[in-house]
Amino acid sequence: MKPLGRAIFCVLAVGFLCLAESRAPADPIPPEQRRSGFEFMSSETQEMQQEDSLNPGFLWVLDGEALWNRAEGPEGKSCQGCHGEASESMRGVAARYPAFDPEENRPVDLQDRVNLCRRRHQKAPAWPYESHALLALTAFLGKQSRGMPIAPPDDPRLDSAHERGGELFNRRIGQLNLSCSQCHDAHWGERLGGSVIPQGDPNGYPIYRLEWQSLGSLQRRLRNCMIGVRSEPFPYGAREYVELEVFLMSRARGLPIETPAVRP
Repeated sequence: MKPLGRAIFCVLAVGFLCLAESRAPADPIPPEQRRSGFEFMSSETQEMQQEDSLNPGFLWVLDGEALWNRAEGPEGKSCQGCHGEASESMRGVAARYPAFDPEENRPVDLQDRVNLCRRRHQKAPAWPYESHALLALTAFLGKQSRGMPIAPPDDPRLDSAHERGGELFNRRIGQLNLSCSQCHDAHWGERLGGSVIPQGDPNGYPIYRLEWQSLGSLQRRLRNCMIGVRSEPFPYGAREYVELEVFLMSRARGLPIETPAVRP
C-alpha cells in the first residue's frame, strides 16, 4: 500500500473505531503503565536511536553545538558566553519545559526560550519555526538532558495552561470527530495499519521521523495529527500548542528524555 493510501486507511480505521465509542473522554493511562514510544518501535529503529553514529538527528545536534558557540547580534554574544558549557548549564533544562516566562506572562516551550534569548540578549532576530537553526539548537539543548526523567515545574502559573491543554487533548475535533485521548489513551498498544499506536508522549522532541526524512518539532507532529483527523491546524507558534505541551509533559512525568529520538 502506498504511503498516502496507508495514511488514509489508518485515519478512517481509527475513525470507524472511535466514532462508535461514548462521547466521554478515555480514561487516563495509569502512571505505572506509562511507556515511551521507543518501546513500540522495531529493534532496527531502536538501534538507530540508541547508536549516535546511526541516529540521523545527530546531524542537527552537531549543527546546534556550532550555533551554541557562535557569536551573533550587534554585541557579538554567544549562548556559550552567557551559559558556559552546555553539558553542565543545560543539563535537565529540556526536562523542565514548558516554563512560565514573567515578561511574556505566559508559558513558553524550549524553542520559544531560544528565540526570546536571541531577541533579548543577543539582539538578534528570532528563527522561524521548523527552520534548520531552531531545530538544531533545540536538539542540541535537548540532548544535554538525555536519560533524565521529565520533571515539569511545580508552578501554579502553569495551572490554567495545563487545564486548557488537557481540555484540548480530550476534545473531539475535525470531520472525523476524534480526540487525542481516543487514540493515545484508549487504544495505545493496539495495531492499526501494521503499526502500533503509541501513548503519544513528547519525550523525544525534536525527533527524526523516517516518514519525514527530517527532524521536526512537537508542533509539527501535532499539526500532522490535526490534519489527519481533517481539522484545521493551528498556525505555528499558537498558544494552544504550548498549552498542549504543558499537559503532555505533565502526563509523561518520569519518562526519560530521548532527544533526538527516532520514530517511524
